[in-house]
Amino acid sequence: MNEKEFYEILGFVKISPHRANTLKCINEDLKIPSQIAKDLDIRTSQVSSALADLKKKGLVVCVNENVRKGRLYKCTPLGLEILKQI
Repeated sequence: MNEKEFYEILGFVKISPHRANTLKCINEDLKIPSQIAKDLDIRTSQVSSALADLKKKGLVVCVNENVRKGRLYKCTPLGLEILKQI
């Protein structure tokens, strides 16, 4: 990834408080969407939308995609690099 792409992703995260706060909340932990929503005091639907956006950009990954409830998310190495900038 070049510098321009990195900064585009950084801007994508920073422009949305829900995306930025979701990424910050996960940090180096494994978290489920309902716990993120509780920690941030926002709706689970808002967290789900933020997670979908972050996942598309390769910033978070679901480690147990095959389960319906209790999906665990963690930051990717790129997500952790973006975290250092926000």
